[in-house]
Amino acid sequence: MSNPKTLGDVNIVTEELKNLYYKRLLPIEKYYSFHQFHSPSYEDADFDNKPMVLVMGQYSTGKTTFIRYLIEQDFPGSRVGPEPTTDCFTALMYGPVEGIIPGNALTVDPKKPFRNLDPFGNAFLNRFQCVQMPNQVLESISIIDTPGILTAAKRKLSRGYDFPAVLRWFAERVDRIILLFDAHKLEFSDELTRAFGALCGYEDKLRVVLNKADRVDSQQLMRVYGALMWSLGKVFKTPEILRVYIGSLWSEPRQMCDHYQLIELEEEDLLTDIRNLPRNAAIRKLNDLVKRARLAHAHIISYLKQEMPTIFCKESKKHNLIYQLPVIFTKIQQQRQVPAGDFPDCTKMQERLLGQDFSKFKTLKPSLMASLDKLLSTDIANLVPLLQLQEMEKKSLPGVLDGEFLGTFRREYYKRDPFKELTKEEESNETDFDEWSVEKYKPKYDEIFFNLSPNDGKLSGTKVREWMMSTLLPNSVLAHIWRLSDVDGDGMLDNEEFALAVHLIEGKLDGYWLPRELPSHLIPPSKRLSTASTEE
Repeated sequence: MSNPKTLGDVNIVTEELKNLYYKRLLPIEKYYSFHQFHSPSYEDADFDNKPMVLVMGQYSTGKTTFIRYLIEQDFPGSRVGPEPTTDCFTALMYGPVEGIIPGNALTVDPKKPFRNLDPFGNAFLNRFQCVQMPNQVLESISIIDTPGILTAAKRKLSRGYDFPAVLRWFAERVDRIILLFDAHKLEFSDELTRAFGALCGYEDKLRVVLNKADRVDSQQLMRVYGALMWSLGKVFKTPEILRVYIGSLWSEPRQMCDHYQLIELEEEDLLTDIRNLPRNAAIRKLNDLVKRARLAHAHIISYLKQEMPTIFCKESKKHNLIYQLPVIFTKIQQQRQVPAGDFPDCTKMQERLLGQDFSKFKTLKPSLMASLDKLLSTDIANLVPLLQLQEMEKKSLPGVLDGEFLGTFRREYYKRDPFKELTKEEESNETDFDEWSVEKYKPKYDEIFFNLSPNDGKLSGTKVREWMMSTLLPNSVLAHIWRLSDVDGDGMLDNEEFALAVHLIEGKLDGYWLPRELPSHLIPPSKRLSTASTEE
C-alpha cells in the first residue's frame, strides 16, 4: 500500500492482489511444490484478464444461440443446429480487428490467460481457439463456448483429451459458469455426470438454466423442473439446492404461454447476475486467492517428510503413508487446528503422491508460515476498504445486458417514467441525407399509429409499450428498439419515430440484427437537423 492510487484507477485492487501473490504466496507454493499437486501458478494475465463466463451444456441446448443473444451478433466459427455443431472450445474476447487465434498460439501469448493449457496436449489445443472481435459486451467480459456434452447414446466416443479436466481448469479461473439444459430432452449421460464432478467445489460460480421453457406448457414445465432439481441433488450431493433459472435465451419471439411473465423475470435475474460480473471481478479474484492460500498443502507435505525414514524402507513407508492419508488429515486437523474444509480431495491427493519422491519434501519453515499468516490476517483485511471503493464504480453494459433500459420495462417503472433516456454516445459528425429507408413502408405503419389514438400527434410510452409487448419479443430487445426509436429523447413517439420502431421490430422478426446505434439512413427526416446540431 506504499504507492497510493486514485479512486479512478479501476485496477487498484487487482494490482494489490498481484503484488501480494508474488510477494507472499508464490514463494510458499514453490517451496512446497504446490503446482505439482494442484493448479499451476498465477501469471499477470490471470489477474489482468476480464471476467470470464463459461457456457456449457449438452448439445443443442442453445449454448451458441445464448452467446449470440448476449453479444448481439454472430461470431466467426459459430454454427447452430440440432446436431452437435460446436466441436471445440472457443474463447470470445475483445479485439480491435476480427480474427481467430489457434490454440497452440494462445499458449505462448503472455497477455492471454491460457498459457497453462499446454499439459492437455495437441489433441485439445487443436480443438481450442480464441475469437477476437470489436464488440461492446466483450470490452467488459469474455465468454467461453464449449463443445456439447455427449448423451448416453454417444458416450463411447472419445474426444482424445481429458474433457472433465479441461472443464475443471476453466471452472477454477472463470467468474461464472452457465449450465444450460433443454426442457425437451432432459437426460443425464455418463459424460455429463463426469462434467459435474469437474465442477465440484465451484458451485458458487454455477448458474443452471432450463432453456426453451416457452416451448412446453406449464404442466410439462413443472415436471421437467422437478426432475432436474432431483437429478442435480443426486449429482452434487449437497444440502443446498442449486437455483434453476427458467428461460428462453434468444432474441427471437417467444411463444405465448401461461408462464411467459415468469420467463421474463427469470431472464432479468440471470442477466443482472452477468451484468454485475465486472464490478465483482476483484472480489472473485480475492476469494480465489484466499482459497488457494488456506489450502493445508504445506502442513501435509511437512508431516509426510517428518514421517519418512532416513535410510531404509523408504518405498514401503511411502505407500503406507499414502494409504493412511485420511488418518493423517485428521491428525493435522487436530494438531494444527486446521478446518476440515481447507484440506484437498483425499483421493486425488493420494493419486498425485504416488509419483512423488518424499525425500525431496520440505518441513515447515517458520518465516514462510509467518508470511502466510500475515497475508491472511493483515494484508487481505487491508484490501477490504479498497473493494468497497471499487464497488462504487458502476459500469453499464450494452445491448441485452443494459440494466438501465431493461429496468424501464418493470411494472413499477413504466407507470411513472415509461422509458428512461440514456445519453447517446458520440456518433460520426457526418449525416447522410439520402432517402429515408422507412418512407416506403410508412403508410401501413401510420395506420397502426393512428389506431393507437395518439395525443397531440404523439403516443405515450405506456401505449407504445403495450403494443410492443404484443410482438412477444424479449423485453431486453424491445428496450433496445425503444432507445433507437425515441430519437429526440422525450419519452414519446411521433408518427416518424413510431414508424421507425415498427420497422426495427419487423426487421428483428425477420432475423436481422439490430444496430447498436441508429445509422444515418434510418434517422427520421425531421430529426436529422436536430441530431446533427446536437452532435456539434
